[in-house]
Amino acid sequence: MSTVILDTITGKSTATTITIGSTPVVSASANSMTIRGEGSAQTSIQQGLAKCWNRYDQHVSTDSFNVGSMTDQATGRYLTTFTNNMANNTFAVSICSIETSYNNIKSGTNSTSTIGCQMSDTNGNDNDQNVNNTIVCGDLA
Repeated sequence: MSTVILDTITGKSTATTITIGSTPVVSASANSMTIRGEGSAQTSIQQGLAKCWNRYDQHVSTDSFNVGSMTDQATGRYLTTFTNNMANNTFAVSICSIETSYNNIKSGTNSTSTIGCQMSDTNGNDNDQNVNNTIVCGDLA
């Protein structure tokens, strides 16, 4: 059971704004919820969230969000499958490794349901890495 504790309930003529503390949460239309960010800037709640993130160690996902599976395809090549697909394959991807001897990390072939990752050493040779992190931002389907 939940408990709501508040000082005052005030009715509004439109149901587009909720104020939490002094921060307005506004919805002008379906799927357009915004919240006041730093200063006076408005941040889209839907657009401002990572839609997938994954930390993997020795090619096994150790902590993740929206990751259905991870496949070791070959030396230095991995495929992450989303639990919930992206709307298109033009999403933004950030991949990094904590191993400093490997500085060539790039996104492989992306689709609405998967993201590929290729890791190589400074000579361009594909190499497995121990600990890596991936973040995906974009629109969910």
